[in-house]
Amino acid sequence: QVQLTESGGGSVKAGGSLRLSCVATGRPASIMTMAWFRQAPGKEREFVAAITGNENYPYYADGLRARFTISRDNAKNTIYLQMNNLKPEDTAVYTCAIDQVDRIRTSPRIWGQGTQVTVSP
Repeated sequence: QVQLTESGGGSVKAGGSLRLSCVATGRPASIMTMAWFRQAPGKEREFVAAITGNENYPYYADGLRARFTISRDNAKNTIYLQMNNLKPEDTAVYTCAIDQVDRIRTSPRIWGQGTQVTVSP
């Protein structure tokens, strides 16, 4: 069973940057797709970005590619989310997920606990 642990959240002012990390432990996860989701207060969880296993191919939710970058270090079983020019509307709990590529955006089965990102005006 794979376990996911996120880190890197915090509080920043608008325009600032944060880098989130998610480490996968357990059975080898390097061939699986990993993703970031976020859930703002009072809103449903939404897909942010994902990156495939061996190919490290990234894809993003509409409108986030310009400010967010997902990357992966398979040797460390870790993915990252670099977030630049943060806005107050980016405030959310950011959660990492892992699964097969065909279900990562809609119904991943393994989730981390999440890390809080707060962006003040």
